[in-house]
Amino acid sequence: MNLHLINDVPDGLTRRARSFVSAHGVKVDVPPVEGHRQRWLERDIPAAVIDRVAAYQERWGGLLLPPAPQYDGGPKYLDPDSPEEDSAGWWFEAGMQRTAVPYSFMISPSGEFGIQGGRWAPLHTTVEGWVESLALARHASMWARQVTKLVGDDVDGIDLNGYAPVREVMGLADTWWRGPDSLVALYSGEATALDFPRGRVAVIYSGLDEWGLRGGVDDDG
Repeated sequence: MNLHLINDVPDGLTRRARSFVSAHGVKVDVPPVEGHRQRWLERDIPAAVIDRVAAYQERWGGLLLPPAPQYDGGPKYLDPDSPEEDSAGWWFEAGMQRTAVPYSFMISPSGEFGIQGGRWAPLHTTVEGWVESLALARHASMWARQVTKLVGDDVDGIDLNGYAPVREVMGLADTWWRGPDSLVALYSGEATALDFPRGRVAVIYSGLDEWGLRGGVDDDG
C-alpha cells in the first residue's frame, strides 16, 4: 500500500475539519473508476451513475483518516466499489471496512453516508458530515476535562435541554449537540442497522471552554 501526504484537502469542510484532514489524513493509491466504466456499462449500469461514483472517487478516493470512535473505526479508507441497484436506486460502497463489522459503509442513492446491515441506517446527510464528525471527535477528546460514555437505555437519561445541534456534522442517525460547557455525541447507527437497541451510544465531552466547544467554528459551521 503506497501512502502519500494530502496536498489538496477537499473543499466544503469547516476549518476544523480541513485542519484534521491535513494533519492526520493520508492518501492511498487506488485504481481509477474510469478503468471500470466499459465493464459497468455492459452490466447496464447507467452512465450517470458511473459519473456519480467517479466524482466521489475523485473527491474522496484513497483518503485514509484515523479510526472513528465508533463502528470499529469506520471505513479503512474512502473508495467506492461497483454500484448496485435496488428499489430505492443505485448504491455504492463508501469504503471497505477497517475491521470485521456486520455491515457495509455505503453511499445511498440520495448521497447519504451510512451503514447497511439488516437495515439501512443513514448516519450523515453527506460524507462531508462523516468527516466533520471525525474531526469534532478528535478535537473534543483533546480538550475535554472529562469524557463519559453511556450505552443502551442509559442514553435516555441525557438531558439535552439548552443544547443545540452541531450543524456541520449534518447528523441523521448520528448527531452532535453543543451545550454551555460540553459536547454530546449520539450514535444510533448500529442500533438501527442491526435492530439492536443496546447499540445506542452517547459520549459526553465535558469541561470545555469556548475553544473546546467550537474549535474556531461558529454556529453556522
